[in-house]
Amino acid sequence: MTDTRDPLVIFTPSGKRGHFPVGTPVLTAARQLGVDLDSVCGGRGICSKCQISPGYGEFPKHGVTVAADALSDWNAVEERYKSKRGMIDGRRLGCQARVMGDVVIDVPPESQVHKQVVRKAATAREIIMDPATRLYYVEVAEPDMHEPSGDLERLSAALKSQWQIDGIEADLTVLKKLQPALRKGGWAVTVALTRGNHDALPRLIDLWSGYDEGGIYGLAIDLGSTTIAAHLCDLRDGRVLASAGVMNPQIRFGEDLMSRVSYAMMNPGGDAEMTAAVRTALNGLAQTIATEGGIDPVRIVETVFVCNPVMHHLLLGIDPVELGQAPFALATSSAMSLWAADLGLNTLNPNARVYVLPLIAGHVGADCAAVALSEEPQKAEDMVLIVDVGTNAELLCGNRDRVLACSSPTGPAFEGAQISSGQRAAPGAIERIEIDPATKEPRFKVIGCDLWSTEPGFAEATAGTGITGICGSGIIEAVAEMRIAGILDPSGLIGSAEQIGSPRLRADGRTHSYVIHDGSASGGPVITVTQNDIRAIQLAKSALYAGARLLMDELHIDKVDRVVLAGAFGAHISPKHAMVLGMIPDVPLEKVISAGNAAGTGARIALCNVGARRQIEQVVREIHKVETAIEPRFQEHFVAANAIPHATAPFPELSKIVTLPDVSYNTAGSEGGRRRRRG
Repeated sequence: MTDTRDPLVIFTPSGKRGHFPVGTPVLTAARQLGVDLDSVCGGRGICSKCQISPGYGEFPKHGVTVAADALSDWNAVEERYKSKRGMIDGRRLGCQARVMGDVVIDVPPESQVHKQVVRKAATAREIIMDPATRLYYVEVAEPDMHEPSGDLERLSAALKSQWQIDGIEADLTVLKKLQPALRKGGWAVTVALTRGNHDALPRLIDLWSGYDEGGIYGLAIDLGSTTIAAHLCDLRDGRVLASAGVMNPQIRFGEDLMSRVSYAMMNPGGDAEMTAAVRTALNGLAQTIATEGGIDPVRIVETVFVCNPVMHHLLLGIDPVELGQAPFALATSSAMSLWAADLGLNTLNPNARVYVLPLIAGHVGADCAAVALSEEPQKAEDMVLIVDVGTNAELLCGNRDRVLACSSPTGPAFEGAQISSGQRAAPGAIERIEIDPATKEPRFKVIGCDLWSTEPGFAEATAGTGITGICGSGIIEAVAEMRIAGILDPSGLIGSAEQIGSPRLRADGRTHSYVIHDGSASGGPVITVTQNDIRAIQLAKSALYAGARLLMDELHIDKVDRVVLAGAFGAHISPKHAMVLGMIPDVPLEKVISAGNAAGTGARIALCNVGARRQIEQVVREIHKVETAIEPRFQEHFVAANAIPHATAPFPELSKIVTLPDVSYNTAGSEGGRRRRRG
């Protein structure tokens, strides 16, 4: 049977999709869907702002197979631009490439109008400085014909006499610089020596003539499924000079971890393709953050990575296929000490070292280990639950007696993906919302503006960015506020305009949507919360709560004393809204604490203190992993947690501060389709 439908175009990371006639320019498709793709030259192939990266092969997550001819052939305009100004291999100009078949298209960060806001900013933290790499000023004896010895040997002797460092190693690249540096510096040099915890002898990383004050720096990188966040730190005092983040370009191969594993399974060489994509992004991020911090990238001599197991394997160039099926075997769970060149990180110092924190188990990664390093649940006197929410949530629960860990597949909904009006955190995105329970009218805040939408001057203040969509923190608050206002019933059903008494409820097929903002009069988007959005949040929050309950079952407890919210989620979501949704177990709200970007903090600790590396390597051996994928009780907890906040758990602490309306919008079998109230 002939397929007569128009080709399907799917944009990542936004997830927006639509069917377009053959021959439609990609830029036109992006504009019609409201995709954030830049262009300033009117589609003439001059500005290069609309660069895109098409993906080919099987995309099980999206249900499409992208053929090699899904876009029109490379044309003369693109060839002229690349020859004159350069363009990354594999990229196309959105104004020139035309849709010829089903295609998945990634919009890289530099092609996006609204640049991403780094929501994983560095958290203030006192760190005892004991970095693996240090600077030493050394005065070296001049060569003597009567006592022949090499310059390296005399440098080693000087380090021993002046700094009590007994023996060093050096490779050829730095050895070539030694003699010119010594002579230029009048037989004095400043050397960078690393004593990584897996190195037998201190190794000479780099050197500079005389007394050098340029400093050395390190990167602490949280390599997430959706976003990559990096902090540039001064290795002399631990100061964070700059923080930056980008979307993980692997998102075009699948929004969640298992879809990326599936891509590697179904596309020969798919794992190498994803590895190349993330390494390219890391090199670009390193250059960006060095520029922002005002340093030469060659001064970056250390990098620490924290990441989940799938990201870990893809970073290292290891096929993650074994992580897609029981028993979820890791290639290695040990910490790793590598050369940056081994990972293709050629933006950094040629001899830069890389340390990757240990993994806990098949789906509990180095990012969870970093959270443990930062928050130290193994030292807690009270019972603490630590929740680090991303595309894959990782949880720690316990105290000084015992600590358990698990992962839970929440998916990307909490980060704004798979949401109808969802977007990443960027200027113009709704991040806060309140709904009046009486009038059902909303007011909201957008990133980049401190005013509420109902305050004077809001329209003028947001004229530059517009109101573009809703990010993760915004959708979480929106759903919780809809439940508080009675727009949503406990099962997650949205009421109709007649049932709710507000025109903001619009029919959406057989369901209803709630309109937060209608910008159509001025050519802007209509931002709504749909029934499918509610379901996506329900699935995500149910997985999170079920994981927490499973750990509590294993510890034989019915409640925890304290909940720590980690990551961008923890920094931007109010405890009240998290509790209304039933994302976390019921505790007094003052016992729900934000730890900021705990994984990033753990990475910084490991970057700045070599002893902390040995500490976390020991700690992870003592954390017991609970496998949610094969635990029958997980499904039981998941089903009960679908209700908002919960089908059976009473949530007494929440009831002290919020009274949730007792409503039902399930009209099946009800006379005339009217709303039925319980009780």
